[in-house]
Amino acid sequence: MNSSTPLTTPDGRYIVVRGRLWRCTNPELPEPQRQHWVQQLMRARRAVAQAKRARDPQAEREARDEVDAAKRALGERGPVWWQDGATDYTRYKAANTPYAEWYATTQATRGD
Repeated sequence: MNSSTPLTTPDGRYIVVRGRLWRCTNPELPEPQRQHWVQQLMRARRAVAQAKRARDPQAEREARDEVDAAKRALGERGPVWWQDGATDYTRYKAANTPYAEWYATTQATRGD
């Protein structure tokens, strides 16, 4: 695995970024739908950056709302996409979750 590939939990629910868990896209989304929402997300993120450069708080708020809508459609925010009732650990430090032992092992083998 190269350093640009995010570490993914064994159950495929999260990626780990700087030690924190972030929910993955719903793997059940049909590929055309996933691609549509990823394109929307990237467009909205560019709009956030543009609004920040222009110092336009209204445009920034609208763009951030578009980011949120895309992330919800992808399953990265809002209700969880898994059906087993497991808790959502998004934003938690991996070391403070049931993934702690797995994470510690991966860090030892990755040398991070």
